[in-house]
Amino acid sequence: MKFFVDTADTEEIRELADTGLLDGVTTNPSLVAKTGRDFFTVIQEICSLIDGPVSAEVAATDFKTMLEEGKKLAGLADNVAVKVPLTMAGLKTCAELSRAGTQVNVTLCFSAAQAILAAKAGAAFVSPFVGRLDDIGQAGMDLIGDIVQIYDNYADLKTEVLVASIRNPTHIVEAALLGADVCTIPPQVLKQLVSHPLTDKGLAAFLADWEKSGQSILG
Repeated sequence: MKFFVDTADTEEIRELADTGLLDGVTTNPSLVAKTGRDFFTVIQEICSLIDGPVSAEVAATDFKTMLEEGKKLAGLADNVAVKVPLTMAGLKTCAELSRAGTQVNVTLCFSAAQAILAAKAGAAFVSPFVGRLDDIGQAGMDLIGDIVQIYDNYADLKTEVLVASIRNPTHIVEAALLGADVCTIPPQVLKQLVSHPLTDKGLAAFLADWEKSGQSILG
């Protein structure tokens, strides 16, 4: 499973990219706005830090403007994935951009029916929001299972299931068990994956025993 980080903070991205664990980045207008920086500068900087896809979202809601914005975003860097909403205009934009060779991430997916449409439109990624479904009493991971099963029925279908709105490490493990292709993860949740109290306890014991030995690996 691929790991994308869901942020527009370039320092966070640089730090995580250095670990070798990062496969891509997703942003949205809210995340970029939080940086207080120029939108295009932020996207270009992120694209220079990561070899994988960097999702940059359109702001328009009508097809004509959305398509123009998508083309402009795609021109910022070779690894930009244009992010469009799962609306009829967004799907039409997805189809146009995909035919032109641009990767498209269709976002704000909340049903398997919507995911089928995204795949039909040629999306490189579809982004179901599991956390927001959980928030309203629906099981977000059930949606992931349904989409993965549907997509697996068609060998020629290339759309990847990108699990979004992740709130905790359990979401990531469940997504992996279900066979999702990608998780896009807030930086703080990604860092939580490494933590376990038994790891800390075991490391402390090893270090204490090594110190008692009076030896040094480096001499």
